[in-house]
Amino acid sequence: MKERNLDFDQTIDRRNTDSLKYDFAVRRGRPADVLPLWVADMDFRTSSRILDALAQKVEHGIFGYTESGDAYFEAVSDWMQTHHQLEVRQEWLVKTPGVVFALAMAVKAFTQAGDAVLIQQPVYYPFKEVIEDNDRVVVSSDLVLGSDGKYHVDFADLEQKIRQHHIKLFFLCSPHNPVGRVWTREELQKIADICLKYQVLVASDEIHHDFVYDGYAHTSFWNVDERLKEQTILCTSPGKTFNLAGLQVSNIFIPNEQLRRAFVRQIAAAGYSQLGTMGLAACEAAYRYGGEWYQQLRTYLQGNLNYVRSYLEKELPQVRLVEPEGTYLVWLDFRALGLSEEELEDLIVNRAKLWLDSGAIFGAVGAGFERINIATQRSVLQEALERIHNALKERV
Repeated sequence: MKERNLDFDQTIDRRNTDSLKYDFAVRRGRPADVLPLWVADMDFRTSSRILDALAQKVEHGIFGYTESGDAYFEAVSDWMQTHHQLEVRQEWLVKTPGVVFALAMAVKAFTQAGDAVLIQQPVYYPFKEVIEDNDRVVVSSDLVLGSDGKYHVDFADLEQKIRQHHIKLFFLCSPHNPVGRVWTREELQKIADICLKYQVLVASDEIHHDFVYDGYAHTSFWNVDERLKEQTILCTSPGKTFNLAGLQVSNIFIPNEQLRRAFVRQIAAAGYSQLGTMGLAACEAAYRYGGEWYQQLRTYLQGNLNYVRSYLEKELPQVRLVEPEGTYLVWLDFRALGLSEEELEDLIVNRAKLWLDSGAIFGAVGAGFERINIATQRSVLQEALERIHNALKERV
């Protein structure tokens, strides 16, 4: 069947659909008329092949307890092999309603109250939340923004933090949200060497692995060193790739049987069992039939990134693009404006009427930055950048 949803310029009204992104600004303390480019979902209809699979489930009309079979795993494993040279086995697979849920289960399964868990800020803020909400201690080996305009791992600090705080569990974000790094094999090897040396369990969040820009290549943490499979929980999901976040389906791979049993035990203790019928159907269809849509999406997102880069260079040179190597989340540096956090938020929210993610929520080292989601129609992106431009002109 032919893919029907390839017009990514088509404007789709998401208001009054109970969209977290569009319908809850006031409840979350923003003006009602903000343009939202914060949460990481896309303003595009998903693949028509996925919609067809969901329509078949609706037509059948029965939504009882559902489990996945061999066909589901074959679709998932084929995608992982084809796109990431990643070999997975069916017995390694644990399905969860989301990657953040999986990280929380890892915290419960592999650490005790009071233990320290390592992250690398600025990083996706639920990392910090699931650690603190489970009475563990957050330790950050902060990424360093180099003179080359890229963020880098401070390997000496990483090792020192692991040793000093007796780290048992490390959350790796790869590709990295929000700074957009696609870690090189050499960087991942250095991280791997340290984690192997101190026997640190790694939960590798690779949910953005399908979004890598021209000139870069994602390397799964497993593919760096075979030994890592024994101490790595690999977290994947079609949610970001195919805009399925609301269907809540993630595929977590844990080769180590002892770790897998402990992880599954925590899921059972939380009272969770099978995923939802629609999420399972969407995932299988996405990985089996969604390739054309995905490839066209990647091309469109590359165009959006090129547009942002060009606009900033020509119209907003005081706002610096931290060049992303992956993800559709762009990290913008506003520090040259010399604004306090309060002044920057006033500029973005009240003057530009935008809802972005303030850099400070990703950790103190994110102060002065803003994260913007470019997975939207180019006309919307143009309006957002023009709002920033106009707000800055009004300040002069």
